[in-house]
This record gives sequence, structure tokens and C-alpha cells, in this order.
Amino acid sequence: MENPPHDEPSEVTAEEGEVMMDGPNGHIVSFTADAALETSERLLRGGLKAHGQIVEARRRAGKGDAA
Repeated sequence: MENPPHDEPSEVTAEEGEVMMDGPNGHIVSFTADAALETSERLLRGGLKAHGQIVEARRRAGKGDAA
């Protein structure tokens, strides 16, 4: 895979009404408060969906549903 997923969560801070995310490899992203809230909801939905896919794949492989 050219760009493998990162397994370390990003650091997030808020200063002067702006939200900064210090991501993998030193990438820093800045959001307005509204954009940060929407992004967090999208990340949560994506994370839940991906987790469900992992659980389902394990179930199909006969490994139970523990994540």
C-alpha cells in the first residue's frame, strides 16, 4: 500500500477560535470551529463503519467479534 493507515491518533488543540490538528508526519491542519465539528462527525462515522467492517471480516473468518 502506497500510503498505509496510521495507528497513532492525532493531537488536537484549539486557540483563538481555531482548531489545529497535528497529524502524522508533522502535517498540521487548521479548521474553523464549524469545520472541525463537521470533520469530527465524519471521522466518527468513518471510524465506526471501518470498525464494523473489521468485526464482520473477523466473524466471517471464524475469529469472533472481539476487536
